Amino acid sequence: MTSLTRHDRLPLVNNETTGQSGMCRSTLTINGMVVEAESHMTLVEAAWAGGVPRTSNVGCLEGVCGSCRVMLRRGKVVTVALACQTFVESGIEVVFLPPQEAPHHHYRIEELSDSWDIQARFHEIFPEAAHCRHCHGCGASCPKGISVEEGVALASTGRFQEAGEIFFECVMCELCDSACPERIAPAHVGLFSRRVTAHFHLRPPNLINRLESLRKSEHSHE
Repeated sequence: MTSLTRHDRLPLVNNETTGQSGMCRSTLTINGMVVEAESHMTLVEAAWAGGVPRTSNVGCLEGVCGSCRVMLRRGKVVTVALACQTFVESGIEVVFLPPQEAPHHHYRIEELSDSWDIQARFHEIFPEAAHCRHCHGCGASCPKGISVEEGVALASTGRFQEAGEIFFECVMCELCDSACPERIAPAHVGLFSRRVTAHFHLRPPNLINRLESLRKSEHSHE
């Protein structure tokens, strides 16, 4: 799901007013509290300005850490988003979601020593990936607009580099994990794909050169 901008918001309704400052103010509900906020605010800013008790799941405020997961209700339509990337709308109900439960897929990347065997190991680690229902819930829940289902399908067929590229902008908010009825944990499939690709391939030459320069610099000062 693509995050909203100020120009994407719904038309003004009865509970959107103009304050003394001339700024439009909207009334919404956040974690059960009625909040009045200026319409240019993000949901995080509106929560803070409205006195909603601060939660631990707010981090960077730039859409990078993926921690400010929220569920939104607009009438009968329920969606999810990142609160720091979503602007205030009149009449919406917002609930900050708790962090996703700890992943139940475990592996140590250094133990994956045979690239010929990596696809079989993937299905041992993520056996649910073969049972995707193609419900599109993972893609609909992604605030970055990632083709999550396609990425999982590529990883399932051993095309980890391509899968990793699809998940390149993933911020590990794990909303796709919450949306998956098969508990595939698509965000972790994407992370696995990127890690495996890096593990079995040479790093970019410019990175290698820079790291080598730093290593030599450290040794010269010993």
